[in-house]
Amino acid sequence: MAVDPMPEPPAAGASEPPDAALGEIGRLLAGRDVLVLTGAGLSTESGIPDYRGPTGSLRRRTPMTYQEFVGSAQARRRYWARSHAGWQSIARARPNAGHRAVEELRRGGLVSAVITQNVDGLHRAAGTLDAVELHGGLDRVVCLGCGRASTRADLDRRLHTLNGAFRDESSPRNADGDVELPDALVAAFRVAACRACGGILKPDVVFFGENVPQPRVRHCFDLVDEARALLVLGSSLAVMSGLRFVRHAARAGKPVAIVNQGGTRGDAYATVRVGLPLGRTLTALADRLATAPPR
Repeated sequence: MAVDPMPEPPAAGASEPPDAALGEIGRLLAGRDVLVLTGAGLSTESGIPDYRGPTGSLRRRTPMTYQEFVGSAQARRRYWARSHAGWQSIARARPNAGHRAVEELRRGGLVSAVITQNVDGLHRAAGTLDAVELHGGLDRVVCLGCGRASTRADLDRRLHTLNGAFRDESSPRNADGDVELPDALVAAFRVAACRACGGILKPDVVFFGENVPQPRVRHCFDLVDEARALLVLGSSLAVMSGLRFVRHAARAGKPVAIVNQGGTRGDAYATVRVGLPLGRTLTALADRLATAPPR
């Protein structure tokens, strides 16, 4: 779907007082048909670090790009060694109060759909099985040669067979699940190829420098068009893949609410914004709206 250019607005001022802002967000949700867009800030309470928060991994390193991954066997070895070392910490992560509250609001008919920029699968684990995973999911693997899809659990077993008890979760984890590793460990790591064609395996996620598949983008724009309002949770909206939906909603005159600890690139488009911890804030909103009649 083509999107008309829209100039960046001036920076927004301070958020409303929390009580007033929460009341406004509650009224927004009570009106139903609210589309939710979530970011890494929603998963920090599950132990998964974000990219751009106070301790975000982008403050320490630059994530691997798609171009680097496909263009260098050495880069792929580094990616899979680090990702394999940290995978179990992602696999063990569980939905937090924020994920559960979003699902409660969806079940109650107040939230029409969920788009997430996260790749951790925690919305699905919380019961939101139709959440649109804008950037894919770390629990899936795809072959760049034949397109064969497989599970990350299967690849983890294969990598364990190839590399023995190779684990090093002592280093700081990053938002995409990997850990910092000594060069010697990376150099000795053995990478698995596609079982079907011997091709290059890639996690089924959108890397930096890679485009979100257009059918997925069009579906998300359709969800914005069908919704009455947009609620952004835990995203700095620093990249266009999420910001474009905020801009699209604002252009259509739809209310935009943002709950995020710290400023976002979309603040000037918001009708209301608040900086509070997401778990307790969303739980309070869900509890407050629990008596809303079903559709």
